[in-house]
Amino acid sequence: MTDRILVINPNSTVAVTRGIDDALEPLRLNGGPEIECATLAEGPPGIESQAHVEGVVQPLCRMITARDNDAAAFVIACYSDPGLYMAREVTRKPVLGIAECGILTALTLGLRFGVISILKKSIPRHIRYVAQMGLTERMANDRAIDLGVVELSDESRTLGRMIDTGKALRDSDGADVLVMGCAGMARYRDRLQKEVGIPVVEPTQAAVGMALSRVRLNWEQH
Repeated sequence: MTDRILVINPNSTVAVTRGIDDALEPLRLNGGPEIECATLAEGPPGIESQAHVEGVVQPLCRMITARDNDAAAFVIACYSDPGLYMAREVTRKPVLGIAECGILTALTLGLRFGVISILKKSIPRHIRYVAQMGLTERMANDRAIDLGVVELSDESRTLGRMIDTGKALRDSDGADVLVMGCAGMARYRDRLQKEVGIPVVEPTQAAVGMALSRVRLNWEQH
């Protein structure tokens, strides 16, 4: 079996996959597992509703099943963690969702985390997930920049709104660490962190970092 971590973008926007791939470059280590990023062609351009989340679960699990023999771990690169629990039933390999990993990483960096979402309608879905994790009291707030996934490619507009939102989470809501609530934001992490002056977690980086440990330590999914 190849030591490969397969990172799956469940939306069909290849530019998002490229941004994720670039953001993962610091985790490509000499002698370490290969990190491959793939796009789910059956997915919508952006996962922006519960219907989108539910719609990608079956094709996502089919991709994981098809790649089970040549990957050591899988990362679902969407902040809604679509199909996470079903995917863990179709493989014994580790399957990591970026929302779960991003939030857990944030807990090690600060007392209260704030989430930067793409759309206001994403926020209730995120709040439900945080409650499911039992971490509501650790979340300062979740604020949206009101841009869809495809619109995130507009760098000046996106970064400006992320900075304003990050500062509001910091100053008004008391967040001392931020989590980027969409994999399509990956390219902006370094610049955002510099501007807001508190740790910023890019959740796909967090998930792949955990996957590297899982592969190296040979922890299987149970």
